[in-house]
Formats: sequence, C-alpha cells, structure tokens
Amino acid sequence: MFKELKFLLAIWKTNLLSVMEYRVSFLTQAIGMMANDFMYFVIWIIFFDRFKDVRGWGIQDMYITYGVLASSFGLVSLLFGNAFNLSDIIARGRLDYYLSLPRPVLLHTVSSRMIASGMGDFTYGFVSYAISGQFTWDGLLRFVLATLLAAAVFAAFLILMQSLAFWFGMMSNFSALALNAILTFGIYPITLFDNYAKLILFTIIPAALVGAVPAEFITRFTWQTLAELLLGATIFLGLAVTVFRLGLKRYESGSAIQVEV
Repeated sequence: MFKELKFLLAIWKTNLLSVMEYRVSFLTQAIGMMANDFMYFVIWIIFFDRFKDVRGWGIQDMYITYGVLASSFGLVSLLFGNAFNLSDIIARGRLDYYLSLPRPVLLHTVSSRMIASGMGDFTYGFVSYAISGQFTWDGLLRFVLATLLAAAVFAAFLILMQSLAFWFGMMSNFSALALNAILTFGIYPITLFDNYAKLILFTIIPAALVGAVPAEFITRFTWQTLAELLLGATIFLGLAVTVFRLGLKRYESGSAIQVEV
C-alpha cells in the first residue's frame, strides 16, 4: 500500500511539473473554469431569488451542494485525469503501455494525466462553501472529507462506465452522456425527486452521493450520512475495479506500446 502511494505521489508530482511548465496557460485555464462555474451558478441565484425555497432547500444549501460537486470534480480532474477518457485508451489499444510496466494497470492509467482546468473547479468549490453563509471550521473539515468521498464515487463511476469499452468498443458518446447526467442531477435539490428517482440517484446514476448527501453531511452532520458516503464510495470503487479487471481479461492489444508523455 505504501509503495503504491509513493508511486502515485511521484506521478502527481510529474504531472504538476508538466502543467506548470506553462504557468500562464495553467492559471488562465483555472481562472476561466472558476468564471465558468460562477456563470453556471448564477442561474440558481436568480431562481432562488424568485422562489426562495424548494421543499426546504434554499440558496445556502445550493452553494454547498455546488461547492462539493465542483471540488470533487476538480479533484478527480487533477489527480485522475485519464478517468475521463479511459474508454478511448481501451478502444485504441493504448493500455499496452501500462501493461508493459510493473505497476497496477488501472491506477497507473487513470493517474497519468492532469487536467489543468480542474484546479479552477477545485478552488471554486471551497469559495462557494466559504460564501454560503454556513461556514464553520468543523464544517470545513467535513467539507474536505465529503469532497474526498464524493471524488471517490465520481472517479469510480467514470471508470465503471468507461470500462464498458472492453465489451462494446468506443464509448466516448455514452461516457459523455453519463458524465453530464451525474453533473446535472448532482446539483439539483434532492427534495425535488420522489422515492423512485432517489433510488436511481443513489444507484444507477449516483448523483446524490456527489451532491446532496455530501452537502447534508457538511451542514447537518449525522452518522447516517457519513455511513451513506462511505458505503457508496466503497461499493462503487469495488464495482469499478472488478469490472475493469474482468474487461482486462478480454482486452485485445492494439500493438500500441509507446512512450506516454
């Protein structure tokens, strides 16, 4: 376990040095993404200025929900950037490079890319929580923990969906649809949905586990919400690793052993 963590830290350091080589571009992408997040959230500000409350869900809850969603998305982008295009790597036979090295294939693959704009999402999430009107120092600690667990669910869901490429080939469009679904439903107030819809948002599309549940954990701590987050992260990570390993057994080489930079 320690060896793998040391390996990850080395990859993340290399990725960071790579993107920081062009610092102006890095800062531009990060600031641009923060501006993009704000412009998207303006819609909710206008909405709640008109309606004030949606079944007990107010603008302060939306700040926190959007904050944890943005930070978890940004964290996955920074640390596991290849989780967003894993299906392309599989379908094009580019796993050969990772298979040729004595490291865990999945871990090595998804961590070998850093998306610079993710820093903007990650930072904006903390800003959103800070201006939510519900900031506390113990709440900040819960925000960090919730972000880590939501990021685990996020990464696992992406890996799970894109690992279907082992069976169905190129899954770029389907992966983009799944990503948009979890992002879209993740920001919506959970009180809008009935029990059947909530079941879907906890299972097939685990949007509740990257938005509403983490937000509730941050603002109104209960052991139940913590258990839901831990259980959800564990189950989805387990499913993602299992499906990837099953797919890897049927993987056909693309004869694409090459140097990845």
